[in-house]
Amino acid sequence: MSLLGGHEAPEGKMSNEKDCQRVDQYGFECSEDVNHEEVSEYVTVLTRRAEKWSKLLKEDNKVDKNLKVKRYVRKGVPNEHRALIWMAASGAQQHLQMNPGYYASLLKARHDQKLEETIRTDLNRTFPDNIHFRDSSQMCLQTALYNVLLAYGQHNKDVGYCQGMNFIAGYLLIITNDEEKSFWLMDALVGRILPDYYTPAMLGLKTDQEVLGELVRVKVPAVWRVMTQHNVMWTLVVSRWFLCLYIDVLPMETVLRIWDCLFYEGSKILFRVALTLIRHHQNLIQKAQSLPDICEHYKQVTRGEFVEDCHTFMQRIFTEPGSLSMSTITKLRESCRRTIQAQESGH
Repeated sequence: MSLLGGHEAPEGKMSNEKDCQRVDQYGFECSEDVNHEEVSEYVTVLTRRAEKWSKLLKEDNKVDKNLKVKRYVRKGVPNEHRALIWMAASGAQQHLQMNPGYYASLLKARHDQKLEETIRTDLNRTFPDNIHFRDSSQMCLQTALYNVLLAYGQHNKDVGYCQGMNFIAGYLLIITNDEEKSFWLMDALVGRILPDYYTPAMLGLKTDQEVLGELVRVKVPAVWRVMTQHNVMWTLVVSRWFLCLYIDVLPMETVLRIWDCLFYEGSKILFRVALTLIRHHQNLIQKAQSLPDICEHYKQVTRGEFVEDCHTFMQRIFTEPGSLSMSTITKLRESCRRTIQAQESGH
C-alpha cells in the first residue's frame, strides 16, 4: 500500500501553495534560521553511512541483532533503509508476514462510531506545518492516517485511540510511505515497546515518568531537589516527551535518530534522552524559582544547538547519563507501578 510513490516536493518547494515556502524532505516547512553549512556537513555524514548500510544489507536485507548492527543503528539509519530496519528490528515485519490480509480486514470491519469521530477530530490537528497532511496537497496523507488509526483502534480495543497516537502514526507514514507497515509499527510501539502508555489509565506512561524521577534523584540530585522543593510532579514537565516520543519536542532529524534506537533497543532509549537533556542543562533548571520557571526551563532544554546537532546529541545520550541497565529500569518500574496503583486505589 505505497502512498507517496517516492513523491518529494520538487527542489524543496511546496506545490499548490501560494507562497511556495521551502520544505524539507519530509514535507515540513523549513525555518528561516536553518544553518545550511551544518545541513551540508550532516548530509555528507549521511551519505557515508548510507554506503556502509548498503554493504551491510546487500545480501538479503536481513537485520541481525548484534554489536555491529547496534553500532550502525546508533550512528543513524539512512532514510532509504529506515522502514526496513524499523520493521525488522521491532518484530513488525514478522507480524505482518504472519498475518497476511489482516490489516485490510480491519478496515473492512464494522467500526465503533465514537472511535471514528474521535480520530476524525484530530486529523486536521496533525502536522499543520507539513504539506503532506493538508487537504490542498496532491499527496494528502490524512486518509492514510485515518485508516491506520482506525485499524489500530479496531485491532487493540483496550487502547482504541488516544491523543498523541496521531503524531506517531503520521511520522510512521512519512517514513514508510505505507499504511500496512505503519500499522504494524504502531502495533510494535503501542503493544510491545511501550505497553500501557496509551490505555485509558495510562499506567505505563505514569510509571515511566516516576521511573525517570527516581533516575534523576540518583544521577542528577541537584535537579531532583529543585523539583521536590517546588513540589513539581514529573508529569507536568515530561509527559509530552514520553507520550509523543519526542515529536514536536525535538527537531525531526533528532527524533528519527532516537526512533532508530527505540525500535532496535527498546524503551530504555526514552530515559537516556530525558536524562541527557536534564543532566546537560541542570544549571539552568536549578535557577528556577517557581513552578512556571521550571516549566519554562524544561521547554528551553529541548531547543538550541545541543539538540539540533543530532549526531553529537546521539553520541551524548550513550555517555552522559552513565550506565543504565534494563534490569535497573525493570525494578524501578515494578516499585513505581505498585506505588501508583496503591495511590489510585486509595491505600
